[in-house]
Amino acid sequence: MATELAGKRLEILREIAPNTSPVVMLWNDTNPGMVLRAQETRNAAAKLGVMVVSTGVHDLVSFETAFSAIESGRANALVVLIDPFTRQHRARIVEFAERRRLPAIYEAREFVEAGGLASYGPSFMAIQRRAAEYIDRIFKGAKPGDIPVEQPTKFELLFNLKTAKAIGLTLPPSLLARADEVIE
Repeated sequence: MATELAGKRLEILREIAPNTSPVVMLWNDTNPGMVLRAQETRNAAAKLGVMVVSTGVHDLVSFETAFSAIESGRANALVVLIDPFTRQHRARIVEFAERRRLPAIYEAREFVEAGGLASYGPSFMAIQRRAAEYIDRIFKGAKPGDIPVEQPTKFELLFNLKTAKAIGLTLPPSLLARADEVIE
C-alpha cells in the first residue's frame, strides 16, 4: 500500500510548494524493503514531471553526508520514506528540513507531531483497531490462516501550521480543508 501513495504525496507536495522540483527523496538505502517504495516514488515523480534526487541514509555518518549533499544541491523540497531507521531519527530529519526551509512530506503522522510540515499515509490508529479485532477473532477460535489479509482503508493528511510559518509558507486553503488534522 505504501507504494501506491507515493504519487499522492508528491501531488500534495506540489500543491504546498508549486516549484518543488527537484525533490530530494531521503530513505534508508540499505533496507531491501525500501527499494520498491523508492522506485515507486521515482515512477510517480516521472509521471508528474517532478525530478527526484535519491539520497540514502543508513547510519549516523550518512546523515551528515546526505545533508551536505542536499545543502550543496538545488533541492526545493523533501519527501521522506519511513522505515525503523528513519523513524528513529525523525527529530534530526525534521530539524534539518526546517533549518534548510524545505517543504517536506512524510509517510507518518509522528513526523508532523515532531515538527514536520506534512504527512499522508495510513491511519495507524485504524490499523491497530483492526489488529485488535483480528486478535479477538483468533482468541475466539478463528484460525489465523483463515482470516483475510486487508489493506488499510483509512488515510490521514496532516499539516503543521507552525512549521509552515517557520519556513515561510502559506498553505493553500483547499489543502487545509482536506486535512484530517492541522497542528497549530
